[in-house]
Amino acid sequence: MGIEGKPPTTGKPLTITVVGAGIMGLWQALTLARQGHRVRLVERSTNPFAESASRHAGAMLAPGCESETAPELRTLGPHGLALWRAVYPHLVNAGSLVVAAPRDQAELSRFERATSPPETLDAEGVARLEPDLGGRFSQAFYFPDEAHMNTPHALAFLLEAARNAGALIELGATWKAAETSGIVIDCRGIAASDELATLRGVRGERLLIRSDEIHLARPVRLLHPRHPLYVVPWGEGLYLVGATVIESEDVGPVTVRSALELLGTAYALHPAFGEAEIVETGAGIRPAFPDNMPHAEIRDGGRKILVNGAYRHGFLLAPVLAEAVAGYLATKAPHALLAGA
Repeated sequence: MGIEGKPPTTGKPLTITVVGAGIMGLWQALTLARQGHRVRLVERSTNPFAESASRHAGAMLAPGCESETAPELRTLGPHGLALWRAVYPHLVNAGSLVVAAPRDQAELSRFERATSPPETLDAEGVARLEPDLGGRFSQAFYFPDEAHMNTPHALAFLLEAARNAGALIELGATWKAAETSGIVIDCRGIAASDELATLRGVRGERLLIRSDEIHLARPVRLLHPRHPLYVVPWGEGLYLVGATVIESEDVGPVTVRSALELLGTAYALHPAFGEAEIVETGAGIRPAFPDNMPHAEIRDGGRKILVNGAYRHGFLLAPVLAEAVAGYLATKAPHALLAGA
């Protein structure tokens, strides 16, 4: 079920068209509809997520872990996590575990310097937290205040929540800028590269596998100098396995090399994954700005707003960006993730 809408806090309701039903567009539509605005969410695909890079995401809300490459997440990330917790009742708040093979202890030291993990576990601590990994890792880092979700379920929930909050959902619809009145919030991802000169595509690949032989309660990241890996439990024996970040806009299927790297590293995490069933493979193009941080660009005095650059942080920062855009529309308030405000 969705969440109840809220009346606008300031000013009159605005007429707003949100273009694109990926994670950015869903949060924009939901947040603005809850504030009482007249929101129309336009998605070109009849299946709302068929063409969205969001459906390939690991959907980990991990500001501590991700601060390794994006220090800004130490301040912005916890707020995104809080907004998710306020909206999505199926969030799994089990934290994140970071491990490395004995030969890769240098990777643990590097990661520790970059992220300042809140808890360091020894072999017994790893076994207590994740019994199926007992005896395999002598040291690990634990980030207890992190969360994850089943990506397809979360996307479907947000779409229904936006509809229940009053947003008009148009699937299989073609958006024409010249025929759109009111405010436009463009969340088309890489499809908006003609409007955003610095936007580039970053290819991400992942596998969905099923195993009844191993049981993990939380995302586990295996550090490696060349092939880092994350494994996200989706429940009912399903695990999302991902890691690849390739500077390419190739939209083709997962390559043999990437599949071998992902499966080999998953096997290194636990040999039981060697008997897992491959349920699905997938590849998507993540939109990214040069600093690899998403933001919104305010144009035409606020009549057009481009929300883009999700990269690896779309799920975590989408609600923060939605709140920032809503605040700008209400009071012209500036925000760290707004450009041109």
